[in-house]
Amino acid sequence: MNILNSLKDLVRGSADISARLAATETRLESLKLLTARAIINQLREHGIYDDIHETEFKVFSQFGDDGIIQYLINNTEIEERAFIEFGVENYTESNTRFLLINNNWKGLVIDGSSAHIEYIKSDSIYWRHELTAVHSFIDKENINEIIAGQGFTGALGILSIDIDGNDYWIWECIVGVEPVVVIIEYNSVFGVNHAITIPYDPTFNRTKAHPSNLYWGASLKAMCRLAEKKGYAFVGSNSSGNNAYFVRKDKLGGIHALSPESGYVKSRFRESLDEQGRLTYLSDTERLKAIEEMTVYDLERGALVKIKSLYDGQEARS
Repeated sequence: MNILNSLKDLVRGSADISARLAATETRLESLKLLTARAIINQLREHGIYDDIHETEFKVFSQFGDDGIIQYLINNTEIEERAFIEFGVENYTESNTRFLLINNNWKGLVIDGSSAHIEYIKSDSIYWRHELTAVHSFIDKENINEIIAGQGFTGALGILSIDIDGNDYWIWECIVGVEPVVVIIEYNSVFGVNHAITIPYDPTFNRTKAHPSNLYWGASLKAMCRLAEKKGYAFVGSNSSGNNAYFVRKDKLGGIHALSPESGYVKSRFRESLDEQGRLTYLSDTERLKAIEEMTVYDLERGALVKIKSLYDGQEARS
């Protein structure tokens, strides 16, 4: 009986600890939101910044993107307070979660994992806010149908693309929505001198494509080239060197447009893997060398080329 009572006490104690941890997390989130709102007021008072890095802060974004987004939406004319983001995983860390909670926008999120979508739907944000979560592995053939099928057409505030693969090709084919701001991940390892992307493969998987996990996506110059065709201006990258920001030219206002060369940021995070899936912490030219035998599509030449032939052992940035 003493053992049984001890077990019951242990269970009650564990439940009490869990409840206190949950309450602490709620208080911390509230504090983060209050702090972020104070920063947003400062951003509004300042007006236009020469460098968007000065606007960065993080609440739910992976890096400082929450701040950049707030800066951009406060200095552009947003007709429709709505967003679309795909590649969100379970949405606890994303570009638009703060926008959903703080600004009460509505949104559509898409992810290729059914478990992630179920997690999102079980989160209290799903009933507290006008959020639609869709399970789908995105390709060029289905993306427009998915977006239109959820009632998103015409004017849109933000489009955020982060699928670690066919990002360039997916943005190229999106029609039917007209976002004011586009956020898209670029592969900093490819440098800034070449407009290159992985060849389109509807079944592309970053880890399966190359064990290093470094072969994916497109260069910043490729994204800027596509943006120009679509009527967008490049306004900067985040200071971590993974997300590029574009604003529709008719909404640019006083925000400064940049060239790929002036807005490129080399990433410093070291996410390379070995064949067993362990981190190898490659940096700088070591990252490019790891994938030098892989093939990319050179948009300026209109041809498939090996990465090695483009850089010939030189650093991607130079």
